[in-house]
Amino acid sequence: MKLQNKLIAELIGTFWLVFGGCGTALFGGVGYLGVAIAFGLTVLTMAYAIGHVSGAHLNPAVSLGVYVNGRMSLKDMFAYWAAQFVGASVAAALLYAIGSQVSGWTPGVFAANGYGDAFKAATGNASYLSVGAVGAFITECVLTFIFLLVILGATDSRANNKFAGIAIGLCLTLIHLISIPLTNTSVNPARSFSQCLFADCSDWCAWSQLPIFIIAPLVGAALAGLVYNVYSPKK
Repeated sequence: MKLQNKLIAELIGTFWLVFGGCGTALFGGVGYLGVAIAFGLTVLTMAYAIGHVSGAHLNPAVSLGVYVNGRMSLKDMFAYWAAQFVGASVAAALLYAIGSQVSGWTPGVFAANGYGDAFKAATGNASYLSVGAVGAFITECVLTFIFLLVILGATDSRANNKFAGIAIGLCLTLIHLISIPLTNTSVNPARSFSQCLFADCSDWCAWSQLPIFIIAPLVGAALAGLVYNVYSPKK
């Protein structure tokens, strides 16, 4: 498969993840469970739609973990990153455009990721928890680590991977159930970056907390790529 085909697939897939997941958070009114299911469904559906083309990474952290695990080249990883950030940003722009046509709608935090008292206040959601920066970093790092172990295991050529998309989608659903009240769940730098583009910074600024949601998922993914090779070495 040509790289350009893979990049088109990644752009579309990441677009769908952000449009479907963050769109549900912005407009769905379905609560934590609904948003968690929405994110899981975006990954599950794209796993079968484009998995045979690009692997359906949809996430720079996933591409990093796959690279560290030895399943893709550094050049291809950076190309995937570019496609993923573009896809996520286009989705965020369209969500903002749609919201702008809704009477009385304001972007607010725009489904961005964050932590601490200011973020909780900006969400206007009393059920969010005020976790500190260290707690947010640990949350995102550990959950991305587990996410990558599931992905690497489910897609391993030695595994029964016909149902890999289901396992990965359910894992992402569980991840959101755990961490939406803590950080609004990132585990995906492209998803985090895209929402910052349109979040309202008048009370709380998403950009100031973005570094954690870039670095922590990448650290977790890289560790998973290394650890997977320890307990499941290639023959």
